[in-house]
Amino acid sequence: MIPKRIASVLAILILMVFPASAVSMDPMAIIKAPIDTVITILNDPQYKVAGTKSVQRDKIWKIVKPLFDFDEISKRAVARNWKDFTDAEKAAFADVFAHFLGNTYIDKIQGEYHNERIVYIGQGFYSDVYAEVRTQIVRETVEIPVNYRMFKNGDGQWRVYDIIVEGVSLVKNYRTQFASILRKEKPAQLIQRLNKKLTEQNKRLAENG
Repeated sequence: MIPKRIASVLAILILMVFPASAVSMDPMAIIKAPIDTVITILNDPQYKVAGTKSVQRDKIWKIVKPLFDFDEISKRAVARNWKDFTDAEKAAFADVFAHFLGNTYIDKIQGEYHNERIVYIGQGFYSDVYAEVRTQIVRETVEIPVNYRMFKNGDGQWRVYDIIVEGVSLVKNYRTQFASILRKEKPAQLIQRLNKKLTEQNKRLAENG
């Protein structure tokens, strides 16, 4: 599993910086421009009231989901085993994995965001369609490097396909876990596992408001 500190950083960075309106900008602008949207939601007093977390969570999810290509994330996380998935299994896996990731990190950001500051270091282009945006999250006296790997899809829009925190790749972490499972089980069983985890997540989150 991802170490707790890195998971916490991912929670803050994955979910604060991407608005749906920024997809036509260059990679750095996508990272920089829209922070206020989610921060405003996090700081909104109406969500400090008991029983409002689910509403806040749904609002954040609607903002951030369009900026990630979960098909690409899923393909990279499953890696060479992706060819063993049927088209229907690929779609099912990408859907459940997206919601699993969303639940995981939105829950963390709701509990662990404390006015951290983001510094934008720069961006680099590997080609016309691949880029990486380099940032730091500043938490008191600690500076944590976080890089966003992005690609330009067929519609000419930049999407995030991986996040690197202190050298640890979100995609590679899950790739290791999924590879271990798929050595023993079929794609349908992995999807079933994720669906079970998602159901458990949804139940716990509903109980917590």
